[in-house]
Amino acid sequence: MHTPDARPGIDRRLLLRSVLATGAALGLSSCAAAKAAGPALAADAALPNTVPTGTSLSIASGLGTTQLELQLSGLLDAIPFHVSSWPNLSAGPDVLAAFRAGSVELAVNAGIPPIEAHNQGYDTRIVAINQTRSPTYVFATKPHSTIESVSDFRGKSLAFSQGQAQGVVLLRALDQAGISYKDVNLVNLTSDQFLVALEAGQVDIAPLAVSQLPNYLNSYGKDGAHSIDTTVVDFLTLLWAPAAVLEDADKAAAVAAFVPLWAKATVWVYEHPQDWEQDYYVKTQNISAAQAARVVQLTPKPWFPTSWDAAIAWEKQTVDLLAQGGFIKSFDASVLFDRRFEHLASAAVAATYRS
Repeated sequence: MHTPDARPGIDRRLLLRSVLATGAALGLSSCAAAKAAGPALAADAALPNTVPTGTSLSIASGLGTTQLELQLSGLLDAIPFHVSSWPNLSAGPDVLAAFRAGSVELAVNAGIPPIEAHNQGYDTRIVAINQTRSPTYVFATKPHSTIESVSDFRGKSLAFSQGQAQGVVLLRALDQAGISYKDVNLVNLTSDQFLVALEAGQVDIAPLAVSQLPNYLNSYGKDGAHSIDTTVVDFLTLLWAPAAVLEDADKAAAVAAFVPLWAKATVWVYEHPQDWEQDYYVKTQNISAAQAARVVQLTPKPWFPTSWDAAIAWEKQTVDLLAQGGFIKSFDASVLFDRRFEHLASAAVAATYRS
């Protein structure tokens, strides 16, 4: 069985990019918000209802999307606290490094980074959930590939990131196809290395976000690169924070105030697809208007559940899948969720986005 420590055939350029990405995350500590200064808040204490003047948070804005969503929706000015910085971090490992450095206090990620944080002994909590019903990742092949389905993955080199959503999507796809870990070569990379690895032919397959696929196929489709669609979904998009942040009553109040705004901004993007196509994909991601429209069409409808039971069950299944492969030690995933925040996102949106 290929373990997470196996790193066959990784180009020095890829390793350098990984080092630079982690270094950048750690280097953000110089612009970190002030350390916890509010009164202590017990993990089972009620959340404060008001945000004291002077409270601040540093919020990761992956690829600038979180900040842009709030700006375009007109909700940026409604934030009742000071955002000390919007670090441009989206990859789970980078966010976790920034959490450790104290340079980020709240972030948007998928379900796997909190699991990896726990695996590394770092205490975090999930404070908001957006559940996804449709796939947001597709498998892309290297140029000149003859792979046509997941069943063809046997014996192939697959880009794998243990601490990111893409890694779980790959594991679930293999599990559905009845393919064992020992039948493939899992190449440990971070998601920002996947494109380089595909382009260089160092991996046969990498899971890419649907927004990444158009540019990749524009460049390499003529050389035989193509996509392989599956029904595997990355079920959770979530807000999470270090447990230490939530132990500060003032910062916990700020997080609680931010959750409804995040949910409303997410809904706004879904309800204004043409604005998002132009202002995000065309202007910042450099893809054509037609490609942007196709990507936005694949964006799933937001779903902020009134109960986190399904999300917790999903995280437990993910933990089991990772533990069975020897990637982590098993644990009860329910410890990752701070259910004091459970009602905040769903209460902020219309009923159609709660079911």
